[in-house]
Amino acid sequence: MCKTKMATQAAQPISATTAQRAHHHHRAQPNTSPPSSSSSLPPSRTQRSNPPESTRSQKQPHRPTTSEASSSTSSAAGYSSGSSYKFSSGTSISSRTSLTSLRETLPENPNIYDFKEICVATNNFLAKRYSSSSSTPSWRCDLRGKDVIVFQRKFWRKIEMPELQERFSVICRSHHSSIIKLLGASISGDHIYLVYEFINGANLADCLRNPRNPDFTVLSTWLSRIQIATDLAHGLDYIHNQTGLSINFVHNHIKSSSIIVTEPYFNSRICHFGTAQLCGEIDENDNRKQSKSRNEISEITEPDLSRSNSRKTQFQGVMGYMAPEYQISGVATQETDVYAFGVVMLELLSGDEPLKYRFDKSERVFVKSSVIESATAAVDGGRVRTWIDKRLKDSFPEDVADKLIRLGLDCVHVDPIERPNMGRVAGKISKLYLASKKWSDNLRVPTEISVSLAPRN
Repeated sequence: MCKTKMATQAAQPISATTAQRAHHHHRAQPNTSPPSSSSSLPPSRTQRSNPPESTRSQKQPHRPTTSEASSSTSSAAGYSSGSSYKFSSGTSISSRTSLTSLRETLPENPNIYDFKEICVATNNFLAKRYSSSSSTPSWRCDLRGKDVIVFQRKFWRKIEMPELQERFSVICRSHHSSIIKLLGASISGDHIYLVYEFINGANLADCLRNPRNPDFTVLSTWLSRIQIATDLAHGLDYIHNQTGLSINFVHNHIKSSSIIVTEPYFNSRICHFGTAQLCGEIDENDNRKQSKSRNEISEITEPDLSRSNSRKTQFQGVMGYMAPEYQISGVATQETDVYAFGVVMLELLSGDEPLKYRFDKSERVFVKSSVIESATAAVDGGRVRTWIDKRLKDSFPEDVADKLIRLGLDCVHVDPIERPNMGRVAGKISKLYLASKKWSDNLRVPTEISVSLAPRN
């Protein structure tokens, strides 16, 4: 219907008698659309779809009198206009379509894979590993018709099967666009095989630092960096605060190599969600303590430790991402996740590694420097522009970059009580993202300038 006709009908409304006749004529027509199945709708909606007694009386075989027809028509018109559940043939099809699309967006039921399936998919674990640089064995394969990646991890402690099943069902119910979904798992001996959906992309560490070409990065624009920061912040905020479940999740594996960057819009997605809970890194029964900053339950993580002959505890693995209190106590909390997030933010802005070692020729020793120290010196000395990754070629809003650096430094505060909640962090980064979009729109190339290469007379 064109706008002119709609305006004409709005200016000249039809009478009530005409509307009733049209409505009665419409209801007298046979319904040629296929009936919708009651199983596809909730019970309450199925019950409400039954018309009133006056409406059902129209379906009787005898011919109604004029008064009966008038009464039944007005009753049907009142039901149709007053009820919010109007199940005409077009509406039922639309309802089924919307329910189908909703069902497709919901997470699937967790899959319990037989160990034989894992062996067949990975060629008895003889297939080429997906990442040779990672300490965790992983294989990309096809499992039940889906492109997946299988991680082999060892149980850190014994977990009873009912507890493991409860954790598994809770984690698989979680769903966010910035988190890679856990599809299922399999157990064999003291190993658990976690099956995640495969996402085509590259991890953030490889995007920032290419050993073969240090001067090149695919993240050559400011908007690509702020997009990754925004996705990561909202994904971690969901893990900490928005799962809608009674468990206070701790990721415990936040680092640049655990973040997948996808093309073409440079969205980022977090890997290994649920690994800490399913592998026994989190002991919720015996190792709970109250958080100092918020009266919440924190969870104890058994870190990867090795003891030397001098009984000195040494941490191995993700150096540079571990909060000071985690290195001392081995307790993984949401605050330690925020610390690791802050390190990733500073790493994203500078392009540098969390920890670097340079050889001091005068002292003939290796000197360690961190991205936190260099960022602090840049903010204090007013050298933000020179500290930002030079491959951005000075094309970024300096005020937004300064605020983002300060937010990252707040996340890596020595005192965990002073670190912000991820909900607050995500809100601030969203505002900085909008400011960056506005800055980018103002930098559009003018189209009114013409260039001529003809020689001057």
